[in-house]
Amino acid sequence: MNLEKIIPSIRYLAEMTDVLFDQEWAKTALDLKLYYMYRDIFMNKEEYQTIKKAGLRYDITIMPPIMLGKEFNKTAGHDHPLVPDTKITYPEIYQVLSGQAIFLIQDSYGDQIKDIYAVKANKDDLVIIPPNYEHLMINASDKELKNANWICRDFGSNIYKPFRSKQGFSYFALQGPKGEVEWQKNLHYQHIPELKFMEPNRLIEQFGIKKGKEIYSLVKDLKKLDFLKNPQKYKWKM
Repeated sequence: MNLEKIIPSIRYLAEMTDVLFDQEWAKTALDLKLYYMYRDIFMNKEEYQTIKKAGLRYDITIMPPIMLGKEFNKTAGHDHPLVPDTKITYPEIYQVLSGQAIFLIQDSYGDQIKDIYAVKANKDDLVIIPPNYEHLMINASDKELKNANWICRDFGSNIYKPFRSKQGFSYFALQGPKGEVEWQKNLHYQHIPELKFMEPNRLIEQFGIKKGKEIYSLVKDLKKLDFLKNPQKYKWKM
């Protein structure tokens, strides 16, 4: 998909200083462009009408390999609202198109973290964010990360405020002495369990989705993405 003629939304450092680990670095850093969000994109008008009618949205995010002081580049982190008349939030599905991503996925209640895990995903890998989990994406590599997602278009906006009040998610991905990721707990949370690590491509088979094709191709079979709109109809096993 050619993005050259599409104007992205840009997330700047100034919008994210309150969720960064390295607050001293942020005080004097230039206002960097951290990542680029191409939202509600499509190949042609016919496919756009199909996507819109299905109540879905396709996005691409591009994240350069830059450091935020001691911390690897990341998204702000967010939650989704509840599906009306349910107690679960809208899920999301991601696919790495190029580069490498780490998805940090947590289930929180106030300043308590009930569950937290990380998923390292390479090109073509798929990651489903299940209901009631907040999530962010990290580029801990030395290459540009290009990532796609499908999501329900029926809700207004993501939820950021609870995490901003706690300086971000419950773990920070810092750069170790050999360039590796060192996980640092965020002490603004009262209780943080040990970080678990899970493989990508989990949960996808139950929805009839297979690794190997770019997920935009699901525009030809959007019924497979019904779980994004109606998660309450499905069983979710973590």
